[in-house]
Amino acid sequence: MDDHRKHQVSLRGASAKEITRDALLEKVSQERELRNYVRRATAAAIFIQRVWRRYNVIKMVAVQLQEEWETLVNHHAVLMTRTWISSSFLRPFLFFITYLSIRHQRIRTRDVDCIRHCFKTLLESINSTDSKMNFCSLATGTPEERRIWTYETEKLISICLFILAECDTHPGGQDINVLSSMAMRLVVVLTDTKGWKSITDDNFQDADRAVKDLVRFMGSRKGGLYLCIRKYFNKLDAPCSSLKNSVVQADERFLITASAITLALRPFQAANLDITEPGPFNVQYAAEQYCVYILTIPWLAQRLPAVLLPAMKHKSILSPCFQTLLILRKKILKEMSEMHPFQIPHCSKAVPQVSWALANVICLATGSENDCVDQGQFTQGLNHTSYVHVVNILAENLLDWLEDVGWIRKDNQEIQENVETCANPIDIACSPDTTYGPIKMSYMDLFRPVCQQWHLMKLLAILKNVALICDSSLPNNPEYSGKLELLDIAYFYSYMLRIFSVLNPVVGPLPVLNMLAFTPGFLVNLWEALEGYLFPGDVKFSEDNDLCKSKISTNKNDGAYEKKQKQASKDGGNKWVTMLQKITGKSQMDVDLISGRTRTSQVKEDAFDVWDVEPLRCGPQGISKDISCLLHLFCATYSHLLLVLDDIEFYEKQVPFTLEQQRRIASMLNTLVYNGSFHGSGGQQNRPLMDAAVRCLHLLYERDCRHQFCPPGLWLSPARNNRPPIAVAARTHEVLSAKPDDALTIPSMAPVITTTHVFPFEERVQMFREFIKMDKFSRKMAGEVAGPGSRSVEVVIRRGHIVEDGFQQLNSLGSRLKSCIHVSFISECGLPEAGLDYGGLFKEFLTDIAKAAFAPEYGLFSQTSTSDRLLIPNTAARFLENGTQMIEFLGKVVGKALYEGILLDYSFSHVFIQKLLGRYSFLDELSTLDPELYRNLMYVKHYDGDVKELSLDFTVTEESLGKRHIIELKPGGKDAIVTNENKLQYVHAMADYKLNRQMLPLSNAFYRGLTDLISPSWLKLFNASEFNQLLSGGNHDIDITDLRNHTRYTGGYTEGSRTVKLFWEVITGFEPKERCMLLKFVTSCSRAPLLGFKHLQPTFTIHKVACDVPLWATIGGQDVERLPSASTCYNTLKLPTYKRPSTLRAKLLYAINSNAGFELS
Repeated sequence: MDDHRKHQVSLRGASAKEITRDALLEKVSQERELRNYVRRATAAAIFIQRVWRRYNVIKMVAVQLQEEWETLVNHHAVLMTRTWISSSFLRPFLFFITYLSIRHQRIRTRDVDCIRHCFKTLLESINSTDSKMNFCSLATGTPEERRIWTYETEKLISICLFILAECDTHPGGQDINVLSSMAMRLVVVLTDTKGWKSITDDNFQDADRAVKDLVRFMGSRKGGLYLCIRKYFNKLDAPCSSLKNSVVQADERFLITASAITLALRPFQAANLDITEPGPFNVQYAAEQYCVYILTIPWLAQRLPAVLLPAMKHKSILSPCFQTLLILRKKILKEMSEMHPFQIPHCSKAVPQVSWALANVICLATGSENDCVDQGQFTQGLNHTSYVHVVNILAENLLDWLEDVGWIRKDNQEIQENVETCANPIDIACSPDTTYGPIKMSYMDLFRPVCQQWHLMKLLAILKNVALICDSSLPNNPEYSGKLELLDIAYFYSYMLRIFSVLNPVVGPLPVLNMLAFTPGFLVNLWEALEGYLFPGDVKFSEDNDLCKSKISTNKNDGAYEKKQKQASKDGGNKWVTMLQKITGKSQMDVDLISGRTRTSQVKEDAFDVWDVEPLRCGPQGISKDISCLLHLFCATYSHLLLVLDDIEFYEKQVPFTLEQQRRIASMLNTLVYNGSFHGSGGQQNRPLMDAAVRCLHLLYERDCRHQFCPPGLWLSPARNNRPPIAVAARTHEVLSAKPDDALTIPSMAPVITTTHVFPFEERVQMFREFIKMDKFSRKMAGEVAGPGSRSVEVVIRRGHIVEDGFQQLNSLGSRLKSCIHVSFISECGLPEAGLDYGGLFKEFLTDIAKAAFAPEYGLFSQTSTSDRLLIPNTAARFLENGTQMIEFLGKVVGKALYEGILLDYSFSHVFIQKLLGRYSFLDELSTLDPELYRNLMYVKHYDGDVKELSLDFTVTEESLGKRHIIELKPGGKDAIVTNENKLQYVHAMADYKLNRQMLPLSNAFYRGLTDLISPSWLKLFNASEFNQLLSGGNHDIDITDLRNHTRYTGGYTEGSRTVKLFWEVITGFEPKERCMLLKFVTSCSRAPLLGFKHLQPTFTIHKVACDVPLWATIGGQDVERLPSASTCYNTLKLPTYKRPSTLRAKLLYAINSNAGFELS
């Protein structure tokens, strides 16, 4: 069958294999495409041949014309009339120069002489007073002559600008420099009728119209004026931060530069002089090109001779540019972004054009010149409103670019550390490319006027006659407005702070913050504008105020608060009245959070509402961009000022704000930060605001912890309804502390990290205990727990060498100190003491070692000169043998006490605890460490005379082990005399040394030991005073009911025993101090456990000591003579069976005042 089909005959007359229809169509389609391709290839080949032939013919013609032109010029003396110049001289020249040089983007050596001869001839012709000989007189001739003249002149200008762009500014390009000079002279003459010698009054208007047409052509994109000038300026020398443009430029280069600037300003001058024409000269396109190509030149003002800068700073130039940029900002910014970024040599990152536009606008608008030294004034006639708006537009665009390319870090960083410890700054902008730093410094030098106080003061002075509208909601920022508002200035400096934070590699935004913080009245103006929005009901406007400041009447406010409090007290009872007194400041505000009653049970909900700012209850997402800007600038500035504000200024003089205003600020920040963390900050755009707000809030909170000015309910108010459970909060805090970035994904848990103070102190203590419980559980799961078995740590301690033995046996254990430690004591006689350690002996050991090591006589710690005699590391300890290691060991002792819940009756200095919490200390904290030195420094700070009279220098004398050491507070401090100009620097340098530098090695050692057992994130739950309470217990009194409910009775005593009843009756009548002494007598610590006696380990115990008294003695009025004793390691009071309360009281007081315990047995 197959053979039959294979040899079948087609009826069409030929033997062939049959093909399907689809295959036939595909074959036909391919053949058609092949024919089309061949046809297109043939056409393309013909076109290429035509173009090539055309190119060859034109080139041959151009070469021939050039030879004929050279022959004509060199060997024939003809009368050079204007017609001859146009038709026979200039026309062939333009042809062969265009096709032989311009289109190849290079000037041939042979063409240089031709161009020079042509320009020389034209300049001679234009300088002729005979109209028939003057080439420019064609501009006033017949219409055909005008058309030809315009065409040829535009071609000439294009050639001249091309020569300018190719100008070599280095010494080797002398020929091209001379040619460029002639080209610039020619264009300047052609575009200025004053250089046309043949112009008369009759044809002046025609000539002027022709010149304006040329100027319009130059300013257009086709003319390419600004692009060529940009190329030339970019070849001029640009200084680095350490270099100044002081070398005198050569005459030729100076003339070229001056001519280039003249041409760049021609369109603006033509617009200003155009008063005769019915249709005004449109300068907008030229201004647009000027903004895009000239203002974006890197280091523009620094490249140019200082004598030429005033022309570029003139208001007739800057005003049109600013107006055009405001009107066409989207178009101009898009063109800037499409331009090739400026690549700095040896740098991996290019700088955007908008950044140079921003820097150049600031330089040109201020009095700074070539070396960027501030002259203290704005450019004369400057439109300040346009200037501020333009800077805001450019700065916002630059920040968007920096964020897009990743220069602004998106990870959670403690910005506070960057500002506070500026000695070790973090360069968050650049890669680890060391060659980039000086370049960036040079760029930031251009912003120096912004850091000067005169800049802000003059902007504020403009507001004096402008009413700032302070409505319930601030208006949106306008694109362009005729008046300047405080909001515009706020945007200006808010953007500057963010730019300096990213691009300033050394000190970040400190130069701007220094200026803002110390500008009189600026911070107050910001707060009053914010106060009008945040507290609208309590703001009173004054017409006499130039800036329409929102003024607060203190008396009226007090009355309003009192009225509100009376209204609320109708339902609140005595507790509510007490809380209201605290809010108004009438009480001493000395309520302690760690009493047996929780704070939340004392405060009604309405009390919290006073301090919960309603407009901020949704965080940054619930406020407008304008309010966000004002808040960011206020928080950043005020947090910087708080670093240097001493207690006299804050509490006594109450500058810049009253204490009532400080409370409002604190409540505003507290509400903003908590809700911003709880609801989410809204992304990267609100990150600067939240960083500044958190920093400012922490500074106010720490100051309040040290010297209270806010009611306790203020700090708790935002979280009164939505605090997570303690166990949940503890676990969340642990997770977020390990991975801070997760706070962004769990916004409702972020307040656990940022605002721990919104949790009452008791809850934070419970969180702390929960951390330890979790840690013990994890160690148990990992098999690390050392119980009463093989994994426990056994130590033998000699009673007379308790510190040395403890150090030798425990210091090297590290985290194993978390295990159970069994202590065996060796008596003074060298014999082992009987007894097993079930926790009591270790508690006794820990108490005794702390008592011995923290004693000032031991030399490791000393006491502050304040009345409370707090502990602080002795600076001489580092010179002792193993002194630093001993300090570290004591950190482990304290850590073990905290880990096991054992109270130690010691309190550390506020400054020392700040170091343990990872916080920096400032001048205002010195009073808690050395009041005398603080008073002396305040005397120097506020000294009215000449400080030189005090004969101070930047040194401090330190005495240790009988030797004196002179420490310089700064390099060369011995030779630096303290003057009125640097006295503030001296005060803060001295405070920094005492508060930070001097104790840093020892505090670091103690911190290392402490964190072997206690995680740093756990410590951050507390402030300094709370840390002391965590270590040593609660209030200076005892809750008798709580103690009675958690007391155990042994030896035959019960709760109903006569002596036991007498005991509780007697101690109820004790003074608080006596009750604390009793507690110390029994437990070795005078304070109660923070969470109550339920958490005292071992349990408080009263043990019966049977003492038989004869019957006749009892009838005669006698009682038991034996004194009560105590076993502190077991928290046991050994109480004889007293029969009378007077006897029990007398014996108990005698025992607790004898400083003895067990030995009284």
